[in-house]
Amino acid sequence: MDVEDVLGDSIGLFGDEQQVDDQIVYGPLVLTTAPKEGKANTLLADHLFSPSLLLAERLERGLIQVAGKSVVELGAGCALPSLLSTTLSDPPSLVVITDYPDQTILGNLTQNVERNRDHMSPTCRTHCLGYEWGQDVAGLLQLASTMGTEHPSGYDIVILSDLLHFDGSHDVLLSSLVSLLRKLPTSRAYVAAGKYTPTHVCQHFISAAEKAGIVWEQGEDDPVWRGTLSVRGGGLTKEQLGSDIVKCIFRRLRATPI
Repeated sequence: MDVEDVLGDSIGLFGDEQQVDDQIVYGPLVLTTAPKEGKANTLLADHLFSPSLLLAERLERGLIQVAGKSVVELGAGCALPSLLSTTLSDPPSLVVITDYPDQTILGNLTQNVERNRDHMSPTCRTHCLGYEWGQDVAGLLQLASTMGTEHPSGYDIVILSDLLHFDGSHDVLLSSLVSLLRKLPTSRAYVAAGKYTPTHVCQHFISAAEKAGIVWEQGEDDPVWRGTLSVRGGGLTKEQLGSDIVKCIFRRLRATPI
């Protein structure tokens, strides 16, 4: 599939500008971004970008189905999509939230998880830990190994929100994705990218993923914000939630061995 078919005229849900504020509220969740310093600044963990809000809206509406599944988010930032999944009426059975193993980044991420514990479903096991793309995934796979040896190892869902612009890291990001995604036809990786990620950068990742056995599926193209939960903070306005277009990229791993 050509990148134009996947991304179309993808633009940030709220334009190109990142959303900054002391707190971001999405439904029951109260989140903060990491302080603007060190690795948090370099890796953009000190901002919330529109693709995370897009994925959250899709989760809220049930377009990303997570009930009873195992979920891992890479480069989670403030972890809006993965944390929101834990609060749904039909939540995942397991959510593992990861980001670069930096004290500032993980400190904020851990605070977000603990601050919202009361809103998480008791049937959903939630873990937060440091993980650098391309490194050994054995620890992450161990967390998802409760299904038994008769099932392929890995996660049913992998979330990548606004990570494709790190074009120098595509190889290691893809390596982690392929290693973590369960090799079943029902497994999915959900990816969102804003227009600030150049088309040729997205095309590079898409092409590399296809060579690794990824089948691409185009996400729903809907320019209207249809979420019903309250969203505020980050300089957002009600008008912004009803304007601009973002496309979500859906893809899945082939059932055949890579």
